[in-house]
Amino acid sequence: MSPVAGQARAPAVMPRVHSSIVSMLDHTSNEWGAQAALVVDGQSLSYNELRACVLGLARWLALSGAAGQRVATLLPNSLTACIAPYAVAAAGAQHVPLNAQYTARELAYMLKDSAPALLLVDDALLDKVSLLASELPGCVIISSRQILQQLPAWCRDLQGNTLEAMYPDAQALAILQYTGGSSGFPKGVHLSHRAIATNVSQRESVLPVGRGSERVLCVMPLFHSYAMAMGLFLCGYSGSTLVVLPGYHPERVLEAIAAYGITIFPGSPTIFTGLLACNAFASSDWRSVHTCYSGSAALQADIMRRWQEATGANIYEGYGQTEAGPVLTFNPSSGPVKIASVGVVLAQTEVQVVDLETGLRVLPAGEQGEIRARGPQVMDGYHGLPTETAESLRGGWLYTGDIGEFDADGYLYIRDRKKDLVIVSGYNVYPREVEEVLFTHPDVIDAAVVGQPDAYRGEVLRAFVVLRDGAVLDAQAMDDHCRLHLARYKVPGQIEQRPALPKTSVNKTDKKLIRQWVQR
Repeated sequence: MSPVAGQARAPAVMPRVHSSIVSMLDHTSNEWGAQAALVVDGQSLSYNELRACVLGLARWLALSGAAGQRVATLLPNSLTACIAPYAVAAAGAQHVPLNAQYTARELAYMLKDSAPALLLVDDALLDKVSLLASELPGCVIISSRQILQQLPAWCRDLQGNTLEAMYPDAQALAILQYTGGSSGFPKGVHLSHRAIATNVSQRESVLPVGRGSERVLCVMPLFHSYAMAMGLFLCGYSGSTLVVLPGYHPERVLEAIAAYGITIFPGSPTIFTGLLACNAFASSDWRSVHTCYSGSAALQADIMRRWQEATGANIYEGYGQTEAGPVLTFNPSSGPVKIASVGVVLAQTEVQVVDLETGLRVLPAGEQGEIRARGPQVMDGYHGLPTETAESLRGGWLYTGDIGEFDADGYLYIRDRKKDLVIVSGYNVYPREVEEVLFTHPDVIDAAVVGQPDAYRGEVLRAFVVLRDGAVLDAQAMDDHCRLHLARYKVPGQIEQRPALPKTSVNKTDKKLIRQWVQR
């Protein structure tokens, strides 16, 4: 495969494409009904049982007025978190997956912006959201306990449990996924059923999964587009078994690899780095694992080499973003796995590297520019943000804001980011949001936040503040203030007081100079 003028088009070969994840799950259940679909907290559901639970919850949601509305979920990794995305789609609603780590402040904006008709909430989080939900007229709250109580009855009702009558329109909106916003507020990304389901098949075009034979370990949070695409929906397409852990803990991951004979392990740079540093890693048995995936952030070449030498399993690194359904490229299983590259372009997808000035001139292989893409997996737009949508979607292309280049073989390399974005342990963080929180502290009169390279998390946040006259930085109090208003991964790892922040000629904070501070 050779790119023409700095672009690459994937082979046209595509495996079966479904109209939605509902159709996908229905067809997979017809083929692999007795196969274990989920293993969570010692509980197991076959594909027949999973389909029955999806049907039961979908009917409940429909009776509660979900059709044509939005249904938000605030669920840690659990059986309910696995069932809900399928059920919300089958009920004719748009899914709004929210991070269970979000603070009340963060949730308030997204709930107000999305205005869900229903909210599925883990019982441990009911107190956090009850006051927020009171600001949403007519919003119905359903707790995870209520849903779990129904699972035994739904699992017993396996007769005629086809989902065919509940297939949503392929063009209808499937997900409203929030991602960080450069304005300080998260942006809701609209993705259609066609975009989500097609992207699953596109990933299969370069990384086909053995049907009905794989055991996939999910340690990433299931609200995240990467965990859904490379875990939940990957299994729902292939008839594989998804083993779900509550979260990432090195020893538990290593125990699960052996206990369940895991064959595919989707991870992130933070996870791979942390496992390599774990004392128990050297004595762990990785013989069952033949494939690992890495996404969400750039993987260091040294970590990839060390991992593959220790486990014998290739790490296939890919690239994408929420706005792209989320996957655009991956290292292929049928070709070379190039360290430091994010691979080749998926089927039915075009990716180009264009000049930074106009965004129109396609650059040759070996030259760096902004990455733009188009394909059926690309978003419909941002929710309620026409200006931002017009900036990102131009002439049918999604402008990613990432800087990259192709090599002579059509492999893409990510070199930098055009946007003011920091990726902490695979999570997107826009410094503006953190700065806004710092500005709410009564002692802060100026603030700037930048990313700093970190061997474990990829990047960490570093904050610089200017305080009012006479005030002295209380690092613990400032940290407590941030933790009150921000999810843990958004809290700066270091907050430093400065007498003043550098400014540009137009009196804007000079982030370029501040980034030089943290590189010293």
